Amino acid sequence: MSEFSHPLLDLIAKDTRYTAEAYEFIRNALNYAHDELGLGKVDEEVVKASLEAEGDLPEEAHLTGQQLCEAIRQYSITQFGFMAKTVLNSWGLNETLDFGEVVYNLIDIGMMRKSDSDSKEDFAEVYDFDRVFVDDFDINKQDDLVI
Repeated sequence: MSEFSHPLLDLIAKDTRYTAEAYEFIRNALNYAHDELGLGKVDEEVVKASLEAEGDLPEEAHLTGQQLCEAIRQYSITQFGFMAKTVLNSWGLNETLDFGEVVYNLIDIGMMRKSDSDSKEDFAEVYDFDRVFVDDFDINKQDDLVI
């Protein structure tokens, strides 16, 4: 019998703080930042040329830790509404520094990239989960709601 191995599965087995869903969600939030918020969106040819010339992504394709945290906040609310904090907590994500831990774990296994100026501390105390996901949450009544 052959044993299936994947870097992400190995990572989850080694670092049990975060679930597979946490890693998938952070990657999806990065895509959301690019596709929906327009952050770090650069033409593919520019990216390819920069990688070939400098071995790194162009600066305009880069998201800071703070930008990614904000994208994660917006994506969380879009996906889970008032339950965002509960869902994130169930995956081991309890503060913005946890986003950085997940990102750096993904960098370590080659599933994300960073620039020389990035650090895990860029994710520290960007916002408070209780404030942004509970206290500041606004439930708007939808006029077109049909029951």
